[in-house]
Amino acid sequence: MDLSIAKWEHIGIPKHVVVRDYNPDYPSMFESEKKLLAPIFADNLVYFCHIGSTAVVGLKAKPIIDIMVSVRSLCEVDAHKADFEAVGYEYLGEFGMAGRRYLRKGGDERTHQIHVFQEGDEYNLSRHLALRDYLRAHPNEAASYGKLKEGLAERYPFDIEGYCLGKEGFVKELEEKALKEWGKRGKRL
Repeated sequence: MDLSIAKWEHIGIPKHVVVRDYNPDYPSMFESEKKLLAPIFADNLVYFCHIGSTAVVGLKAKPIIDIMVSVRSLCEVDAHKADFEAVGYEYLGEFGMAGRRYLRKGGDERTHQIHVFQEGDEYNLSRHLALRDYLRAHPNEAASYGKLKEGLAERYPFDIEGYCLGKEGFVKELEEKALKEWGKRGKRL
């Protein structure tokens, strides 16, 4: 058995890596989920954002809606674990990233994932938005990223770790460009 599959299998990461063409329903899927989640975040909510590849028109993606949420208090998010579970989310705490709360929906066939950061976490909030905006503004870069993901999904169809490692360098390079452009435009949260 491939050890990389076993490593990810126990935490419910999909065993089969699938990259699909852009689905024009992604924005409405995000909006529907936002409406479902807003009452749970309530007064703790600062804002919701659709991030990741499904937030970029035309970009090939794993069909998972990435949602970034800025909140006033992460402790308040922790206190609502049962509420998130009641609407189908698995609450995984920091899940390897200090200062984040990670939730996912759909089990092995994940459909949504939420990345929650506390307001004031400029680095994490900015890098996600900068990358999304950069890919939206640079369709050639987005197309290259899509081709890379498609190739990696073909090369590593049952190895999510290999897929993620294969795109890591390219994503870091894109993120650096995105953050430079974000700063030049004077964008701040």
